[in-house]
Amino acid sequence: MTVFRHPLAAAILAVVSCSAPFVYAADTAENDNEALPTINVRGVADSSDAYTVGSASTATGLGLSARETPQSMTVVTRQMIEDMNLESLTDVVNSVTGVSARELDSSRQSFSARGFSIDNVQIDGVPMTYSSGWSAGETQSSTVIYDRVEVVRGATGLMTGAGNPSAAINLVRKHAVDKELTGKTSLRLGRWNSVQGELDVTTPLNRSGSVRARVAASYKEADSYIDWREEKTGVFYGIVDADLTDSTRLSVGASYQDNEPTASSWGGLPVWYSDGTRTDWPRSKNIGTKWTSWASTNTTYFAHLLHQFDNQWIAELRYDHNENDGKLNLLYTSGTVDKETGLGLSPSISRYDNTREQDNMTLRVNGPLSLFGREHELGAGVVRTDQNFVANRYNRGEQADIGNFFEWDGNYPQPQWLGSYEYDKRDTVETAAYVVSRWSLADPLKLILGARYSDWDAEGFDWRGPYEYGNDNVITPYAGLVYDFAEHYTAYVSYTEIFNPQNSKDANGDLLDPVEGANYEAGIKAEFYDGQLNLAAAVFRIEQDNVAQADGDNLVPGTDDQAYYGAQGVVSDGYELEASGELAPGWSLSVGWSSFTAEDADGNPVNTNQPRKLLNLFTKYELDAWVNGLSIGAGVNWEDENYTDATNPVTGDAERLTQEAFTLVRLMANYEFSDQLSVQFNINNALDETYYSQIGFYSQLAYGAPRDYELSLNYRF
Repeated sequence: MTVFRHPLAAAILAVVSCSAPFVYAADTAENDNEALPTINVRGVADSSDAYTVGSASTATGLGLSARETPQSMTVVTRQMIEDMNLESLTDVVNSVTGVSARELDSSRQSFSARGFSIDNVQIDGVPMTYSSGWSAGETQSSTVIYDRVEVVRGATGLMTGAGNPSAAINLVRKHAVDKELTGKTSLRLGRWNSVQGELDVTTPLNRSGSVRARVAASYKEADSYIDWREEKTGVFYGIVDADLTDSTRLSVGASYQDNEPTASSWGGLPVWYSDGTRTDWPRSKNIGTKWTSWASTNTTYFAHLLHQFDNQWIAELRYDHNENDGKLNLLYTSGTVDKETGLGLSPSISRYDNTREQDNMTLRVNGPLSLFGREHELGAGVVRTDQNFVANRYNRGEQADIGNFFEWDGNYPQPQWLGSYEYDKRDTVETAAYVVSRWSLADPLKLILGARYSDWDAEGFDWRGPYEYGNDNVITPYAGLVYDFAEHYTAYVSYTEIFNPQNSKDANGDLLDPVEGANYEAGIKAEFYDGQLNLAAAVFRIEQDNVAQADGDNLVPGTDDQAYYGAQGVVSDGYELEASGELAPGWSLSVGWSSFTAEDADGNPVNTNQPRKLLNLFTKYELDAWVNGLSIGAGVNWEDENYTDATNPVTGDAERLTQEAFTLVRLMANYEFSDQLSVQFNINNALDETYYSQIGFYSQLAYGAPRDYELSLNYRF
């Protein structure tokens, strides 16, 4: 018989079954503070064997546990990544409480939370800003490089400055922690001729182990459920961690990811036939050709110096360089298809080479402060970010007709390319500084106060002409109150302001004003068994003005671009429930439920293509009592209806393009032959649910993946 670790665990399961569950809450630890062999700094070792970790600084810049942080947080640990076979950032996002992903086309995804797009993706706490319109593989980042992924929901202006009040996604790199040779190698075989090899090795570079190196690499080739589509992905990551003294650590490293897809799609399948009725395509239908591709490479270099002073203060100096390159050969189609002849689609072929380079310099300090007879904490930092983006577009010769789309076989001729020119170029510079403090007002009561100062400027040009925008002297305040009202329970409230410049234009061709507003949150958190089980419940309210919304069929003057208006009085409010950790010995759980509404001042729903309710659940149980070495797992991802209002191009009538509520089931089994050798079998979409990965983006649609499975053979040493 299974014995629950705490009576509250049974209550959680009751709530899950009655009202519509929680999620794996947990917490996070910041990469910068990973366990050091000799340096006495806050932190934990890598998260390879648990569903929870100890502390995180993504929200406040202070190394706080989940219970101490006055915002909703989720961590996807290394163990969860391996159990659920989460290979990319998009896979991870789809497993996080309150966060959803939408496929724009075969290689681009958009993320959202609490009714707004997520534009804040970080690596080790350093924001890596990018535009999904010029995606170069950012949302396909491999998890081979990362120890875990931390997600803080709501506004995170204190640490990131401008941005949407949705969530911050922080990818935490692996470090060389072990002083002896350790590692893991895997061979994976899956559906659609998928073959993948992985290697992750740590080794000391000197006798004492004060200098250590870690190398992680992966290579994958696979076909697809989509006709002619193939992928080749190579990843390499290396880091050296050196303890220069008992109080100083230097980390230097680099990573490289190469994505080489073929038969990529740009946009989706047509929604309407030429008689105005809806289409019904097989899931394997591809709008791309055998030469279309969203090829991309991502390269990073970084150096991080950390020193702890005798008074326990810590100083960090870091440099990060990130470069994304895209080689885009694309075919976009528009129009409607004749039911009899298959004719009616028009081609638009484009070729682009785009590069985004970003350099970050960061200096941070934090440490204890004794004042008024109590111990407090103070932190501060300065950040300088330079980002340069350029997209070159190629002139082309004549395009061939699409012909009968029912007989489309991907053998469509590529036009002649006639040279390139700069099509889109922008330079963005941000200089920022922040101060944050945690005041111990009483033993159970802590007050967190902080503010960020930002100068933010962007200039360049695109297909609409030159532009220059940005804002100086922007102050973003943050406040949170945390109260431990019982041995295991904490209540909190928090407030932060929102500021987000935008480059959307209205029907007069003018840039919309920056989004401004406030984020409020309150909740209760609980922690049991030294953090092995974490629970959380939160309510939130987000108020914003000038939120860009599509202005019907209006276009920006002189272009074919959608015009937008700034919606006033936009409010998103809702609640989230989470639980993660160990319910009983050998029984791990990560479960979360989120629900929100988002409307403007007139009560009109906004951002309706984002699901209002989400459930994520995964649980694993070790069956050693029956079969030694056997673990089984199961999970459910459910989301409710979402929609986009569009106009039928044939009838001219308004129509709602809807994705009905759907459920995806995943299964896992792992058998350990020994401490070194194991085999694992994963099934995704086990019930073979047919659903849209997106519908309504440019009034097109795409289908999500059918049932998929993978067998992996793993060896540890």
